[in-house]
Amino acid sequence: MDSQEKRLNANQCTTANDVQKPNKFHMKYSGLALCFLTIAIQSLWAQSTPNTSPTSSEQEVINLSKEKWQWMADKNVDKLATLFHGQSKFVHMSGTWKKDEELDIIKTGSIWYKKADVHDVAIEMFDDTAILWSRITLQAVVRGDEVSTQFTVTEVYKKEKKSWKLLALTFSSVRDTHVIKH
Repeated sequence: MDSQEKRLNANQCTTANDVQKPNKFHMKYSGLALCFLTIAIQSLWAQSTPNTSPTSSEQEVINLSKEKWQWMADKNVDKLATLFHGQSKFVHMSGTWKKDEELDIIKTGSIWYKKADVHDVAIEMFDDTAILWSRITLQAVVRGDEVSTQFTVTEVYKKEKKSWKLLALTFSSVRDTHVIKH
């Protein structure tokens, strides 16, 4: 038998006694290493997860957006006229229009925003500009038909002097599984 055959025979297990039993020392330290790895991964995740508490400016815009939905439901065009910037635009599934057209649509009930259930909100601030994304279910009456639609709504606000003005509002129809990235 040459040396290569001896090495092959030495590495082959022929009986149950030839199988190495797990070493308690290695098992203990493998378990410990797994625990440290788990802690390290959780720590990295926690560091990569953004702060979920909004700043005071962010919270101010979030609250204003919520109030806007109620004003729309109440058809309170006076408060909305103050909120909407003079050059604001509104993008709907059926068209795009400006401030006066949007206010007229709300006032006449051509679209009645009965209720907006806000499921999630993300906001980004850029100096005096805020972009807010809301995941909503909108209950509305559109030209006499009652509808319920899932949207992600994008709102752009700009702070002028001491008040926020809505520059743009866009409705994007989405599936109920749509998630806003934070």
